Amino acid sequence: MADDALDLSSLADDDLVAQMHDDLYDGLAEEIVEGTEILLERGWSAEKVLNDALVEGMRIVGVDFRDGILFVPEVLLAANAMKAGMEVLRPLLAETGAQRIGKVVIGTVKGDIHDIGKNLVAMMLEGAGFEVVDLGINNPVESYLEAIEEHKPDILGMSALLTTTMPYMKVVIQSLVEKGIRDDLIVLVGGAPLNEEFGKAVGADAYCRDAAVAAETARALVTARRAAAATTP
Repeated sequence: MADDALDLSSLADDDLVAQMHDDLYDGLAEEIVEGTEILLERGWSAEKVLNDALVEGMRIVGVDFRDGILFVPEVLLAANAMKAGMEVLRPLLAETGAQRIGKVVIGTVKGDIHDIGKNLVAMMLEGAGFEVVDLGINNPVESYLEAIEEHKPDILGMSALLTTTMPYMKVVIQSLVEKGIRDDLIVLVGGAPLNEEFGKAVGADAYCRDAAVAAETARALVTARRAAAATTP
């Protein structure tokens, strides 16, 4: 076990970042915290550590999760390691006012108390550089509307694991339409019984089959929306 004796502080910056990608992949939280602190001591900004070491590391995890090389338990370990690094960076990011990619409000819909998939999506979104507001489980329309009013997110994410609770997604989206705020948000839906056809039928912008796809889709849609806004006179 050569890695056990590896002195992270002896590595050059590029090698340390590469090692942190490996450590994230292996879910080594202590090593991620140590690597994060070393880079900060070397004068790296919190934003650069976040993007180059943590977000890029989670992107690699996400690709292998999507491709069936990694599985949920391993991704949860990686996400927990990412969160350990984020605990160090979060106060520094807040101080500097560093821009995250965007903000997401996410929650499981009314009548549904399943949250493992939703939790994983929330972790992967945070790993992709989003600020995430997690509403938890069993959310009625009012919870989503209040959170949207308070947090002004770019994205609303809804999860369901039961066929009986899936239709509630349409209720929420219809409420957004009635309030005149549907077009202000990107709406993503996911959960085991859903599919792309269902996502279209309820009026979502995209159906995400797993957490890695959700993170990729969220980044792509927010980037595309911002680009479109920038070119609109």
